[in-house]
Amino acid sequence: MNKKTVLILCTGNSCRSQMAEALVNHDLGEHIHAISAGTRPQPKVADGAIAALNNIGIPAEGLYPKDIDAIIDQPIDLVITVCDNAKEACPVFPRPIPSLHMPFHDPHGEPLDSFIAVRDEIRTRLVAEVANRLL
Repeated sequence: MNKKTVLILCTGNSCRSQMAEALVNHDLGEHIHAISAGTRPQPKVADGAIAALNNIGIPAEGLYPKDIDAIIDQPIDLVITVCDNAKEACPVFPRPIPSLHMPFHDPHGEPLDSFIAVRDEIRTRLVAEVANRLL
């Protein structure tokens, strides 16, 4: 069975989309492959996002910001934008792909508790929605 692929798109691809990628791959990885990208990727993944993932035993090794142009030709079954800027800047894909907008608070510059709250909201809402749509 081929895994379905979900693209989680954000502006900087350094926090929310990275946590969503790791959570989907951890929770649904047997059937779904998540990738993330940004419309204007930052140089590195936010330390708070890495700490929030490690806090619940999800490894963050291998996570790095990716530009949407690097993955636009990959076979994608669902696109989820997690910030309003990414929704507005979402590129036109080579073929029609179902998309969904699920904005989450940006915890950049805030304490770890903010990253944890966003991580938990992503796990509750986004992971469940991906499972509902692709499983």
